[in-house]
Amino acid sequence: MKALIIFLFSQWIYAVAFGQTAETQYSIKSKKAIKLYESTDHLIQRRQYPEAAAILSQALSREEDFLEAHLRIAFCYKVLNNVPEQRRHLERVIELAPDPAKYKNVIFSLGEACFLTGQYEKAKSHIEKFLEYEKADPRMITEARKIYGNSVFASVAIMNPVDFNPIPLPEVINAGPLQYFPVLTADEETLIFTTRAGSAPGFDEDIYVSEKNDAGLWTIPQPISRFINTANNEGTCSISADGKIMIFTSCQGRQSIGSCDLYITYHYGQDWTEPENLGRNINSPSWDSQPTLSADGRKLFFVSDRPGGIGKRDIWVSYLGENSEWLPAVNMGIQINTIDDEISPFIHVNGQTLYFASKGYPGFGGYDLFHSDYSGGRWSEPKNLGYPVNTADDQVSLFVTANGENAYYSQDNYTPEGYPISLIYTFQIPEEIRVSRKSLYVKGRIYDKETLKPLSASIELMDLNLDSLSEKVYSDSLFGEYIMVLTEGSEYALYVNRPGYLFDSRYFNLYESESMKPIIMDFALSKIQTGSNTVLNNIFFE
Repeated sequence: MKALIIFLFSQWIYAVAFGQTAETQYSIKSKKAIKLYESTDHLIQRRQYPEAAAILSQALSREEDFLEAHLRIAFCYKVLNNVPEQRRHLERVIELAPDPAKYKNVIFSLGEACFLTGQYEKAKSHIEKFLEYEKADPRMITEARKIYGNSVFASVAIMNPVDFNPIPLPEVINAGPLQYFPVLTADEETLIFTTRAGSAPGFDEDIYVSEKNDAGLWTIPQPISRFINTANNEGTCSISADGKIMIFTSCQGRQSIGSCDLYITYHYGQDWTEPENLGRNINSPSWDSQPTLSADGRKLFFVSDRPGGIGKRDIWVSYLGENSEWLPAVNMGIQINTIDDEISPFIHVNGQTLYFASKGYPGFGGYDLFHSDYSGGRWSEPKNLGYPVNTADDQVSLFVTANGENAYYSQDNYTPEGYPISLIYTFQIPEEIRVSRKSLYVKGRIYDKETLKPLSASIELMDLNLDSLSEKVYSDSLFGEYIMVLTEGSEYALYVNRPGYLFDSRYFNLYESESMKPIIMDFALSKIQTGSNTVLNNIFFE
């Protein structure tokens, strides 16, 4: 509905600017300014908005009170996503308008532009004025009231800011105009993100990876794999906590079901496997993208604009069945989704805290970041992360570390020509909005006790309170490395098993743990031989 409302407003607002004829009475007399203005007709028709804006600026330099030129250039800046300039010219239209009531839709658009640029008091004032004039159209009134309510929320929230100090990642990461959707392994040693070589439309999206070196510095990002990146678009990926499973978005060029589909790939040795389409239980003929995979790789959240949702773009979820097949995806419902857009979900490694971006809840303008906790079989009411984590600009693609203390995100902006710019930042999460249950990771190597050769083994994590399998991973066959995630508030038993070897186990009590620091733990397995013996630690079953 919102798209329709904005379209109708735009049609009415800019009809004045595009409806002149030879008999039109302009607001000014300068023939040179009018000639410049009329020369932009064909540029607008060809959607050459930067060029049109440049010529309209020349017309306004000759006649600064040229109402029609202000209105038309405001339209150009709206299309170019330059809201501050759009707002500036709409303000001049209202100043010059002989009868403000006849420009009520301009007043609405100005109120919206003020809201989207963080001028919340001005936004309230303009929307109040619009509501005085508009009495007939319930859809427009509803949209205006929403902007007014958001402006009230934002003007109060900015008076109680949270501690926020974002730091851009080094230039070795932010090397181009566009880097976004960062994800990391649980140990924060591997960073994967989407990048585009150029900011203008048409450039190819690819997935890149950077590792921390021995000095703790990020290395030069490399294309993640020849099996994943193609001449078409790949991006917006998610990775399991141990870095062995990745789900990503691919558009065009692969055997697909819709315009963009989700694919899965596995890391073996030093490369990734050939990606597989996740199938019709996940993908649809519509747009499916922005996946986030739970730490154990058994829950998948993603965004889709398929029919049957609540808004245009909703968050959906699927679970991995007992036969290792993904079950049909279901809409997360009104606990999370609204009639507006919800995008870029991220499920924390604790499996209980969901972060996402939305335009449908009270916020500061554009997309804001929210979080919701799962408890008692339902998701809590989403909470805005607050100011200045959220601002009038769009905030999306949040990643939160296992301990809940730090986050990574991409901050979007635009060039004067309207092209996007996106850099990756990190920040310390304010105490008042941290996850309620922190997690830590256990990592190490599994190897043969006699030969010291790395071993591929299964590692199972049992939640003793729930008497259920919490996570199962396999150590890397090349290096014997593994990573598992433990979340506070429970007791766990970890079992290491490989055929032909005596198994090993450990016990973790995260009820009484005073430290949530990572645990480094290697396992040296002994082969089963006649007469061999071992101490079986922490056996938790009959």
